[in-house]
Amino acid sequence: MALNMQTTLRTHTCGELRLANVGQTVTLTGWVQTVRDLGKFAFVDLRDRYGRTQVVATIEQGELYDQLRKLGREYVLRVTGTVAERESKNAKLPTGDIEVRVQQLELLSPAKVPPFMIDDETDGLEETRLTYRYLDLRRPVMQQRLMLRAKMVRAVREYLDDLAFVEVETPTFIKSTPEGARDFIVPSRLHPGSFYALPQSPQILKQLLMVAGMDRYYQIVKCYRDEDFRGDRQPEFTQIDCEMSFVTQEDILSTFEGMVRHVFEQVLEVKLGSIPRMSYQEAVTRYGSDKPDLRFDLPLHELNAALAQTQFPPFREAVDANGLVIGIVLPGAAGYTRKQLDELTDWVKAPQRGAKGLFYLRKQADGNWKSSADKFFTPEELAELARYTGMKDEDLLLAISDRPSKARKLGGELRNELARRENLIQPGTWDVRWIIDFPLFERDEETGALNPAHHPFVMPHEAEWHLLDDPNADLTQVRALCYDMVMNGSEVCSGSVRIHRKDIQEKIFARLGLSEEEKQEKFGFLLRAFEYGAPPHAGCAFGLDRWVMLAAGGETIRDVIAYPKNSSGRDMMLDAPSLVNPDALREVGIKLL
Repeated sequence: MALNMQTTLRTHTCGELRLANVGQTVTLTGWVQTVRDLGKFAFVDLRDRYGRTQVVATIEQGELYDQLRKLGREYVLRVTGTVAERESKNAKLPTGDIEVRVQQLELLSPAKVPPFMIDDETDGLEETRLTYRYLDLRRPVMQQRLMLRAKMVRAVREYLDDLAFVEVETPTFIKSTPEGARDFIVPSRLHPGSFYALPQSPQILKQLLMVAGMDRYYQIVKCYRDEDFRGDRQPEFTQIDCEMSFVTQEDILSTFEGMVRHVFEQVLEVKLGSIPRMSYQEAVTRYGSDKPDLRFDLPLHELNAALAQTQFPPFREAVDANGLVIGIVLPGAAGYTRKQLDELTDWVKAPQRGAKGLFYLRKQADGNWKSSADKFFTPEELAELARYTGMKDEDLLLAISDRPSKARKLGGELRNELARRENLIQPGTWDVRWIIDFPLFERDEETGALNPAHHPFVMPHEAEWHLLDDPNADLTQVRALCYDMVMNGSEVCSGSVRIHRKDIQEKIFARLGLSEEEKQEKFGFLLRAFEYGAPPHAGCAFGLDRWVMLAAGGETIRDVIAYPKNSSGRDMMLDAPSLVNPDALREVGIKLL
């Protein structure tokens, strides 16, 4: 679609001109990317959001030539000239067949030498780029990421608007409610000693919109969580938040599968087809994670049955203590050197992972088995391990042991690390799937306390409602109508069917040990609303930043947020958080210790 970008200051953008424009007089505006003085010719690459165009002056043009060749990087110009066909074309640029021969030159703004190269392959460190974010955002790759984000948001709105969803804004200042992370709190000057909280999500508010009869709601909304930082976390992030009334889990999954397919096709030109589903139990037992990356295989093998008689101390200890021995078969890797195996051992034993060691088994060229613990295994036992895991000639088996949850988690991390080292992921490939049937409850491994695996308003499977009445039931076996969407090993969406029946909700609260006072203090306003007729409802929320990051091929959401915080939670550009005037603190009744 052709765009009319003409304004009072320009007739065309720097990415617009082609051979069809040859002979036209045009006016361009933009930033100086490069200056080249070839003695008789001075060339400048002029850049704006839309692209780059070469402008040129000859030595015969005297003062105009001198002005052009003395320009600095990032100077802002207004150039008027005639479009001409280039003698030396640049096939890498859409505008590479033409140039603009300067007739008038106006310096709109000079510039200091920037602290890093304004180019895709910049020499700037991240901290420097975040300090000068307005310069970093001039880089074409960064502008493309923000434009990709805008296109994805537009496609989401198109899809949801067509399905009669209503976009409703919810407040930023709310009551602190238990959401799983620390709240950011805001003092109230008019109510000394009282605080607002910034919402971790609009979860309860969107449920109230269903009680209000809005039927279908969505919002592109900022959420705030005071938690530790890593590549895919920020203190403020953006969700595509959605809720529907009179629906089942199947309705939610099919509706938002459609939205994802729509965005992929409209924005990324990728046709996903149907989106497969996998149970939580299969995901964690077979791949060691509730967000498995299935662009490669490498399943986990639980080896306890094959090791029932083992005398290898780490495995014997795990089997006797109801732990797990987890193995991974790496095809064709029997040739791993001792150095490579030592590096992997050090990797699994690193403090952040905490494995006790790494066992390996491989078949040698002479047909015999070789392991890292030969003295504890007979050849027949090693051959049985290989048979049990489906090992073939030239394969390598790696194994670790620990308590079940830790062994599976470490196995999943090792699986991803092996895929990275072996380059098993083909660039540009996608694996998108639903993970369903999460547990409703989980137990704290240290205290044994029963906690909601997500939040206390998730509806359990109807076939398991009876377990809520059984005082002897293992409630960690109750499955929730809860679902996540996983893209390439990252969770991008999470949601659930909500409890709308008072009797079910009361049973959940009772099993969690909540007193009447705690229920009213934490959730009183929602429970009161449910007394006035709550429809069956369900919803989900997509992490927009993470989805855009994956679509852009990035590794951190900082690259797809206009003004992010650094890895320590600081805004390097604005120098925030910062100290506040003592008078302002006194006004809200705060005294620093």
